[in-house]
Amino acid sequence: MNTFKQLYKQFFGLREATLPTATPDDVDNMNKMADAAERLKTALGEELVDEAKLVNNITDYRGGVEFVMRDPADAQRTVNEIMQWTQKKGFTIVKKQISKTGKVGYLYFRLGEDLGSEAQKIQGYLAQMPELKHFRFNVRGEQAPAPIPKPQVPTRKF
Repeated sequence: MNTFKQLYKQFFGLREATLPTATPDDVDNMNKMADAAERLKTALGEELVDEAKLVNNITDYRGGVEFVMRDPADAQRTVNEIMQWTQKKGFTIVKKQISKTGKVGYLYFRLGEDLGSEAQKIQGYLAQMPELKHFRFNVRGEQAPAPIPKPQVPTRKF
């Protein structure tokens, strides 16, 4: 196999790539950079950007999204940003509510044909907003479906 490999390399003019080796200075510089990044991270707080946490799964999407704000003073501005984004992406907001305290918001979107891709787009946009603490897919005013009863197996007593 080695002769075949040599013929192949000569015919196509190929050379084997070699990996560069790290010198001790390179390793030392990388360690210094990692230490500096760690000090910066601890100086600014545990995480540089907090992302909103999704409580439910994408399959739970039925048009409604409830979210909790980190700062209630930014509630109206944040909802306006979300509405601008939805108009740009072609979504339609049917219902918009913000609590009196401004801590909790609710949006209800008109459902399209592909719920999965809608849910992914909405989840992706809302998750990257630092103003939101967390959000979940929930439709207000709709009762949760009744649990499916387990079939009862007839038993015989002897």
